[in-house]
Amino acid sequence: MADLILSTKDMAQIKARGITEKKVFSQIELFKQKTHYLKLHRSCTLGEGIKSISADELDHILTIFEKNAPKRSITKFVPASGAATRMFKTLQEFRNGQNSPGKAVSESPQFVYFIENIRKFAFYNDLQAAMLKDNFDINDLLFKKSYKKIIDYLLNPKGLGYSCLPKALLKFHRYKHYARTAFEEHLAEAANYAKDENGVCRLHFTISAEHKKKFIIILEKLLPEYETLFGVQFKIDFSIQAESTDTIALDMENQPFRLDDGSLLFRPGGHGALIENLNNLKGDIIYIKNIDNIVPDRLNSFNIKWKKAIGGYLIKIQQKVFEYLEMLTNNPADKIMIRQALEFAKDELCLVPDRLTGEKAWRDFLIAAFNRPIRVCGVVKNVGEPGGGPFWVKNKNGSDSLQIVESAQVDPASKTQQKIFYSSTHFNPVDIVCGVRDYKGRPFDLRQAVDSKAVFISQKSVQGRNLKALELPGLWNGAMSGWNTVFLEVPLVTFNPVKTVNDLLRKEHQPIAQKSTIGI
Repeated sequence: MADLILSTKDMAQIKARGITEKKVFSQIELFKQKTHYLKLHRSCTLGEGIKSISADELDHILTIFEKNAPKRSITKFVPASGAATRMFKTLQEFRNGQNSPGKAVSESPQFVYFIENIRKFAFYNDLQAAMLKDNFDINDLLFKKSYKKIIDYLLNPKGLGYSCLPKALLKFHRYKHYARTAFEEHLAEAANYAKDENGVCRLHFTISAEHKKKFIIILEKLLPEYETLFGVQFKIDFSIQAESTDTIALDMENQPFRLDDGSLLFRPGGHGALIENLNNLKGDIIYIKNIDNIVPDRLNSFNIKWKKAIGGYLIKIQQKVFEYLEMLTNNPADKIMIRQALEFAKDELCLVPDRLTGEKAWRDFLIAAFNRPIRVCGVVKNVGEPGGGPFWVKNKNGSDSLQIVESAQVDPASKTQQKIFYSSTHFNPVDIVCGVRDYKGRPFDLRQAVDSKAVFISQKSVQGRNLKALELPGLWNGAMSGWNTVFLEVPLVTFNPVKTVNDLLRKEHQPIAQKSTIGI
């Protein structure tokens, strides 16, 4: 690749995206390097990397949260740009494979289940109204088994356009008189724990530019009502994944992929690029949660208790870390304190100095180890969901660190590594709370804790041609590799993801008799 010459037009395109020539060449080098796999030591288990808390401890941690959290600036960070396309895979397959009304669909139990329960979805009334505008009666079409027309109006822009929208803007839950989108449900949840002593509740959503107007419309319509209902003042911000975090694509001969017009192809670098968005936030404590893991009001009290619990645990750990850093800085010769700090590092943060002896070496280790961003990750018992889990990972210096590891980060050719990965007892549902300031109140530069080698290379296609795509280290994987991590077991009932449209039919997402509330 040394002989690659970029044209003046290429350089102008690169500059316009806020990317440097040096960065482009460094990305190209990553394609050429051997895949960077993590070396798993063992999976985390209860008592060995994963902490559990008793009922008494839970009450104590909740007290810590209630006493301290309102004095902090808390933000809930929700990646919300992902399209809902994969949610409707079964419906897309039906639409693409069936053209005649009344054709049997028994070969697709998921599709049959969807049709049989279509009236239970929160978006059903909107779908019915959209079809009625064009003089189509959904009940008549259901009776005639003319399902394709119904699916067209659900997925295409002429109707609800759900296959083109992000999950955040889909109606998830039905109430007595209204229905709420996933976006709205995150506001309702956050109002109960992500607020300060002045009643200000902050949320930040990462979205795609094309959908920002739709988010704003919802806010303008409903925000005053939500603020009255929950007694808070919402501060809601949006950000777009910066073009400067995009990565260059290569063709199958490892040359820059060029579009039909001759321009270079750059692609979004994956959710790991959102570390830039996270780094730009102001505040002390940041909660991170997936857009599709949200429940209706009737189940929120339990979830909110555990949100407060992981937040309280973070504050508890952070207070002790800050206390030790102050003492290590001001009383460097206090041997007893140094030994206490070492025990704390081992017991609470699973940090052990490797082959270090003497107070000075221990002190230097502790200052470096403690002066990092901290995250407390709620983990649930593994139930076979795809995604990452908690592991002890071998570092280059031979020490271990706690990491969230995805399957793509594990060598597929190593039976030993694969065995360790599939022995995991717990799963990461993306239930994370982060401490992003140091003991002097200064914000960390979160970009400094990224494992830049932990990239993913995948194969895609554009304009009918195959290409290689480079995805940056995942937000809670390689992008947080250098953080101090605590894994805390939380109840499985706090994990209610919506990966397919039929997941919205699970009892957790369906209504029961309850008081009227608001929504759109």
